[in-house]
Amino acid sequence: MLWDSVKLALRTIRRNVLRSSLTLLGIVIGVASVIALVTLGQGTTNKVTADLARLGSNMLIARPGTPTPGPPSGQDSRSFTARDVESLRSGLRNIKGVAPSANKQGVAVNGTASIDTTVTGTEPDYFNVQDWGFSAGGPFSESDTRAGAASCVIGETVRHDLFGNAPAVDASIRVANVSCTVVGVLAARGQSAFGTDQDSTIVMPLRTFQRRIAGSTRISTISVSTQQAADLPTVQAVMEDILRETRHIRQGEEDDFTVRDMTQLAATLTSTSTVMTGLLGAVAAVSLLVGGIGIMNIMLVSVAERTREIGIRLAIGALASQVLAQFLVEAVVLCLLGGIIGILLGLGIAATGAVLLDIPLAVQPTVIALAFAFSGAIGLLFGFFPARRAANLDPIEALRHE
Repeated sequence: MLWDSVKLALRTIRRNVLRSSLTLLGIVIGVASVIALVTLGQGTTNKVTADLARLGSNMLIARPGTPTPGPPSGQDSRSFTARDVESLRSGLRNIKGVAPSANKQGVAVNGTASIDTTVTGTEPDYFNVQDWGFSAGGPFSESDTRAGAASCVIGETVRHDLFGNAPAVDASIRVANVSCTVVGVLAARGQSAFGTDQDSTIVMPLRTFQRRIAGSTRISTISVSTQQAADLPTVQAVMEDILRETRHIRQGEEDDFTVRDMTQLAATLTSTSTVMTGLLGAVAAVSLLVGGIGIMNIMLVSVAERTREIGIRLAIGALASQVLAQFLVEAVVLCLLGGIIGILLGLGIAATGAVLLDIPLAVQPTVIALAFAFSGAIGLLFGFFPARRAANLDPIEALRHE
């Protein structure tokens, strides 16, 4: 019985291909929008999480000033000093390292090639704290830091722009007015969660940077990496107490620095991205309802066109429930066909968008199944009224219909 209704529905759809295609359009667009937006939203969330993980595991970052949106610089606040760094280094436990740093925009030159980049002054612990490996060479040494040696480590973007296919390690480049020897090339990281190129960077000993690039002893960031994620809250609390003491902040006074837990930042950004994805998916789902209204409209037209056919079926013994099932199945089949086409179209759009936006393709089978089931439910909901109208037709009146 059900299979016969399905075959009859497919025959009717084939008989009116253009009208059926236009009817499907609303469902196709709705399902495709939901699949594409939710998939791209989840891919964006995964990319943000991965980018933040690449900044360093179990990491705390201290910056001067109060919290600000985006990647703060601490330029306008009282900067950290070497005393702050040494106090943290001696007072913190269960940590992998402490890495003070300062940065400045500069131009790097090698022969006729040049690049605008970020120059960072720091200490060897920086690479351990940041979990940043090397594709060639290695970090500068503690003795380089103490002596203020003119050595540097470059990012992959800088290496590519200045050296191309030539080896970079042991070569000399000019950074601002300083000639330095390249001792290592950092492993590629790509775009950060804030959209900046992490590989466009040059890292050199802090003392060299302060004397010859920045012209000051300012330290804008102190990064601390813990041994385990469970140690983060304790280390953060101790870190804040130490900085308050070294910076002479009295009890009751507001901190003139901030300490950020990168895992909390990742959770916040992920939560925000998830909420936005849900909102976009909800907006896209509205088009499914619009498509359902289109289904109901076309089914009412179909009932009007086939009134005589319905009358003949009722006259020769068909039950009202069978007529109801026929038109209800037709509406559901239309919606399910639209759902299948919409899923394929949505996945195609999501795959294209993932390539263009450089984010991972995060296909979610649960969302696909829900979208497909929802399209079927739309067929049942909006197909019921036209089907009931067909089933309630008076056979005699229907046979008189022209």
